[in-house]
Amino acid sequence: MALGAFFSRLKQGLSRSTQKLTEGITAVFKKRRLDDEALDELEELLIGADLGPAVAARVIAEFRRTRFGKEVTEQEIRETLADEIAAILKPVAEPFMPDPARRPHVALVVGVNGTGKTTTIGKLAGFYGEAGVRTMMVAGDTFRAAAVEQLQVWGQRTGAPVVAGAPNADAAGLAFDALTRAKAEGIDLLLIDTAGRLHNKAALMEELRKIIRVLRKQDPEAPHSVLLVLDATTGQNAVQQVKVFKEMVDVSGLVVTKLDGSARGGVVVALAEAFGLPVHAVGVGEQAGDLRPFDAAEFAKGLVGTAEG
Repeated sequence: MALGAFFSRLKQGLSRSTQKLTEGITAVFKKRRLDDEALDELEELLIGADLGPAVAARVIAEFRRTRFGKEVTEQEIRETLADEIAAILKPVAEPFMPDPARRPHVALVVGVNGTGKTTTIGKLAGFYGEAGVRTMMVAGDTFRAAAVEQLQVWGQRTGAPVVAGAPNADAAGLAFDALTRAKAEGIDLLLIDTAGRLHNKAALMEELRKIIRVLRKQDPEAPHSVLLVLDATTGQNAVQQVKVFKEMVDVSGLVVTKLDGSARGGVVVALAEAFGLPVHAVGVGEQAGDLRPFDAAEFAKGLVGTAEG
């Protein structure tokens, strides 16, 4: 998908988030002076749009410093807000880059069930496969037959081999065997799916740590990346999920999915402010091309509904 088309999809996908935010801005700012009352109303709007209290306070402080007491239009507020959001997001907008010096670059993909983790792995395999990166996928969520089948479908679509075991097989052993095979076949990127049963946190933590321990018997630095997949529709709950997975494993970057079905796209900004973790990619649909590297300015414009460019 061309970047222009993706921007359109992103903007369309964020439309519910944009509506939530901008309807309030329209109500508050009918060419009025930016006084304390207006700033308080704007701060409430930003928190209500899932940007979170810390981001809201930061944005309001900047408005107070630069525009306080001035008459402002709705468009000026939107443009300034887009600039402020982009400034928060730019430090974390880092595309995921498999290290060509590692063959394979091992990426452990984690997240709770239902976030689109397995689909994300398939899309990543497609994206990097098109770029000439030889990719292999591992069906490490061995407790969910649907996850294994889903990954095998993505393997057929993308041409990337899929390593799968018997139902309820040991995920760590499967990951070990996949790494052996990936080395033998000259694979560049090994994407390992994992279980996401957060209701039993202790068991999930032990399973993830075991996978890492076993991988390190072959490569002391594996996994080279730990990608946490988050569902935008969960809003502020995504913040809690980052905290929980950071306790379990050394999360190196985020992928945010389902922005097309969410009125809570502002949570991406809250995550950037709270954790400073790289946001590698965002998803706006089910098709392979609907997952793209994260662009801070593009996302900020899409979120507040300003024009591209």
